[in-house]
Amino acid sequence: MKTILEDFGRSMVYFIEYLGGVFMLFTQTLFWIAVPPFKSRQIFDQMSKIGVNSLPIATLTSFFIGVVLAFQSAYQMKKVGALMYIPSLVSVSMAREIGPVITALVVAGRVGASIAAELGSMKVTEQIDALEALATNPIKHLVAPRFIALFTMLPLLTIYADLIGVFGGYMVSVYKLGLSHSLYIKMTFDALVLKDIFTGLFKTLVFSSIICIISCFEGMKVSGGAEGVGAAATKAVVTSFILIIISDALFTMIFYFIT
Repeated sequence: MKTILEDFGRSMVYFIEYLGGVFMLFTQTLFWIAVPPFKSRQIFDQMSKIGVNSLPIATLTSFFIGVVLAFQSAYQMKKVGALMYIPSLVSVSMAREIGPVITALVVAGRVGASIAAELGSMKVTEQIDALEALATNPIKHLVAPRFIALFTMLPLLTIYADLIGVFGGYMVSVYKLGLSHSLYIKMTFDALVLKDIFTGLFKTLVFSSIICIISCFEGMKVSGGAEGVGAAATKAVVTSFILIIISDALFTMIFYFIT
């Protein structure tokens, strides 16, 4: 019994310390973002790595999500003769839920691991210590550009993923299920409202913050050489995944009750 309580106590202390460290990094990042000079070259480099380089996997994932949504919707809708509502289901699902979450998970897996590994390598090779010795704040130099890039590119990637997902649903609905081209477009525009789009985009802003702060935090506290770098990358991805799913569930409930 004593051992169980001790383990629980250690876990709670670790959790509180972890939460405090993440919160401190988040607040310091927001502070340094507003302090000139601005690292525009680093920001655009990160935007290219995060956004442009994520397009292929975002395209592939979103297209087949749209295809699956259309087929699964048709499986149920055809029982009640309501195939015409497939465009509505696909478009709203992509805009409000699936598009933002899937895109965030893809970026967390690809970019989050990369950030944690990159900063972790800099930590174990004492490059971060060298920055501090040169009176360069590592948060300003390393974290802030990545935060701005993720905060900018994840919503844009999500919009792109939504469109690709709707296109995947279009291909199934028109060429497999027999819906007309004009009906699919009409039902899509009739179903989507700005509230659906803004709901999804708001979530992506939260998701981008989670991915960046967790990945940078894990990378900057690495110890133990190459093994520690690998562990940090894994932990960054897993923690980001969990927090993205939890925050999505919370925001879905909040938006349900206030709208």
